[in-house]
Amino acid sequence: MKSIRLITPLRTILYHPSPQIPSHLVFLLKPSPRLLLFSSLSSSVTSPRSSPVPSLSGTQQNLKPDVGLFVARCVSPLSSLAAEQQQPHTVEWNEPVSSSEFGNGGDDGSVAEDTRPSIPVRAYFFSTSVDLKSLVEQNKPNFMPPTSRMTNYVVLKFGNLSQSMGSGPCLSGSDCSYMVVFQYGSIVLFNVNERQVDGFLKIVRRHASGLLPEMRKDEYEVRERPTSCTWMQGGLDYIVLQSLNIDGIRLIGYVLGQSIALDYYVRQVDGMVAEFTDINRGMEKTGTFTMDKKKLFQIVGKANSNLADVILKLGLFERSEIAWKDAKYAQILEYLREEFELTQRFTSLEIKLKFVEHNIQFLQEILQNRKSDFLEWLIIILISVEIIISLYDLVHRSGSLI
Repeated sequence: MKSIRLITPLRTILYHPSPQIPSHLVFLLKPSPRLLLFSSLSSSVTSPRSSPVPSLSGTQQNLKPDVGLFVARCVSPLSSLAAEQQQPHTVEWNEPVSSSEFGNGGDDGSVAEDTRPSIPVRAYFFSTSVDLKSLVEQNKPNFMPPTSRMTNYVVLKFGNLSQSMGSGPCLSGSDCSYMVVFQYGSIVLFNVNERQVDGFLKIVRRHASGLLPEMRKDEYEVRERPTSCTWMQGGLDYIVLQSLNIDGIRLIGYVLGQSIALDYYVRQVDGMVAEFTDINRGMEKTGTFTMDKKKLFQIVGKANSNLADVILKLGLFERSEIAWKDAKYAQILEYLREEFELTQRFTSLEIKLKFVEHNIQFLQEILQNRKSDFLEWLIIILISVEIIISLYDLVHRSGSLI
């Protein structure tokens, strides 16, 4: 048995020891879209060190109609092959072959292979609040009616508005674009080119408040594969679905919107952690700190508001109604939450907030002690002044009596 590695998908390789066709390999191939098969070989196939190969039309007639025939010169020395020409050899192809690469063996050799382009998904976060009501009022023709009771986001459709989106695929290769806008400031774009992004963001910017000095951005990818044997498959920065409908767009946008917003809040808390770290290092060197009470209260309010926004606005722990109704969307939701590490990132955020809270309590105690010390010294000074006045009055009265 001789193993030969080939790039072209094949089932079996037969070594043909015919005297009329010496030292050649006969490849039995199933039709594949990556290989052009010939119904008959009238031309010769040669290698740099071999002579032309005679026509094998007679050999092909003995094969099945749906099997292609390809002949190549053996690269092994003729002396080594001559010893093995006594009996045919069969070389098995051991690598797995996908069933989608082969047709039904028809005469036309057509193959139903998935060639749909991928769907780009882009998430942005540039404000802390969006007025969804005014946004819908100015974009009524593009508004997609909600399919659930969640009211913290809207979906707008652009492109061919007459094209409906049912359970089958729509976005791959089409001019339809979708924009999912969340009340807390996240925007997720589906099937939008990079050069078209600014136009979509301008639509939302008119209704946004609390614009950030720096916009955050993330990218993802959805691939539609109707021939897939499973409903969903995950990959590196992409997900493969049998079809992407409006519920899938809402669910994927739901997770990506939470992820990009959570990244912003994590960075905000990281800034507070860095500020307290500098304060602690300064206290280590000087034994004191210079932060006033007003600044400390501002940090307390910022930490509390960030935690409230993550829990209440983002709805990080809320169950999606779409996933609740359909198990396959629940599978997508769990996969995307794990892919974007939402739970782990929130746990890390919670630990950092606890660190901030601990430092706030520590500094508050120091400021309170400072205030207590000041009051104590003030009381001592007042008592001392009272004693001095009493002594002066006593001395003055004694002098008068004398």
